[in-house]
Amino acid sequence: MERLTRTHISLPLIIFSIISTSLMVYGFQQSYLTAVSASLLFIGGFMSFTLVEYIMHRFVFHLNPKTEKQEKFAYAVHGVHHDYPKDKDRLAMPIPLSLTLSTGFFFLFFLVMGNNVYAFLPGFLIGYASYLWVHYMVHAFQPPKNFWKVLWVHHGIHHYKDPGNAFGVSSPFWDLIFRTMPRK
Repeated sequence: MERLTRTHISLPLIIFSIISTSLMVYGFQQSYLTAVSASLLFIGGFMSFTLVEYIMHRFVFHLNPKTEKQEKFAYAVHGVHHDYPKDKDRLAMPIPLSLTLSTGFFFLFFLVMGNNVYAFLPGFLIGYASYLWVHYMVHAFQPPKNFWKVLWVHHGIHHYKDPGNAFGVSSPFWDLIFRTMPRK
């Protein structure tokens, strides 16, 4: 069972890139999408993921446990990551779980937006893949000397100095909006 909790970062990046591309191609082939609608829906899906990422990280992964069960849940879901932040195989959800969730999102988004799901979900999934890549980069590599350094420092502050702030991993945008930016 322990082995099932480990995921190499390349697997979800490849899988969700293929799924996203396939959904968009299908949407265009069926004439569900235009270039403009696909672009706007994709960006909307991407931005929606960044909000979900922020909310999950702040309110689920960092929940304030009140019972022993909640404490165990919090540790299993995210606490172990804070205890072992350099464990490269625990930076992504296991593939079966992430595929199950993405399938659920497909049906939920399809119920809400119909065929627009063929561009919105790819944006959402590429948002997830972007989050995974940034998160992996922050925990696996030395600080870069380019624009990625901002995200590296932001998430590093969350882990090593201020775990009650800086919940955005792929972007500090929602930390700005919800006033959870770390103090300078």
